[in-house]
Amino acid sequence: MYTTLIKTGQLADLLAQNAAIVLDCRFDVGHPDAGEAAWREGHIPSARYAHLDTDMAAAPDASSGRHPLPDPEAFQTRLEAFGITPGAQVVVYDDAGGAIAGRMWWLLRWVGHAAVAVLDGGLPQWVQEARALSQDRPSAARACHPIRPNDALWVSTEDIEAGLEQKTLQVVDARDSDRFAGRIEPLDAKAGHIPNSQNLPFRGNLNADGTFRSRADLRERFAALSANPQPVCHSCGSGVTACHNLLAMAHAGLEPGRLYVGSWSAWIRNPERPIATGDA
Repeated sequence: MYTTLIKTGQLADLLAQNAAIVLDCRFDVGHPDAGEAAWREGHIPSARYAHLDTDMAAAPDASSGRHPLPDPEAFQTRLEAFGITPGAQVVVYDDAGGAIAGRMWWLLRWVGHAAVAVLDGGLPQWVQEARALSQDRPSAARACHPIRPNDALWVSTEDIEAGLEQKTLQVVDARDSDRFAGRIEPLDAKAGHIPNSQNLPFRGNLNADGTFRSRADLRERFAALSANPQPVCHSCGSGVTACHNLLAMAHAGLEPGRLYVGSWSAWIRNPERPIATGDA
């Protein structure tokens, strides 16, 4: 069972045995239809397409972030339409170092499906190795997949407010340093970060070629978090790239902590919540 990362060669072996269900999670925030269009042009053989906005999130409302958790029953229906059965090995990938695929990885774990892994290096690594692409439109018989959502894996905005006030948690922000500091903000209405949070950009988990750094490197990167007894809560813009840090910690053999689903885009919904700027 692969539960964090899987290499391209390992995936190729599974596909030769018809022993994996593959989900293409490519997505462009500025062009929401681009990921599916790219999937139609060419994808890893047998891969189905999973859309961030419609398959991995519910529609946002006035108090949520941009990507709320999907309704559990709707998510179950989607998994069953993908042909995912309990215990099936699922492999998810994108073309952004796992930035989007990590969200699907986390969601499957949230509903109790442990056998899910992110393709290390994603589609770029697969293509670089001259492995086959396909334009097939795979279909699957609808599966039966009971789910058991574990809501202890995530926190609400109210949990973050209480934890920061009582100094009982650590908030880790996965956005890049310029967004964290408030120097730029391309997606949300306000710039900055949650006060007393710390910045560990998700891209720091990756090598220059888009593959994940070694387990030893990742353990060192997150060592200070693990040494602190306060629980870790991962944040980003909308609860997507934060999952990358959760994945990296899990791959390193560390307790990954919990996801702040709403993240920055939910935090700023209330104008009375404090905002910090700068690098610290």
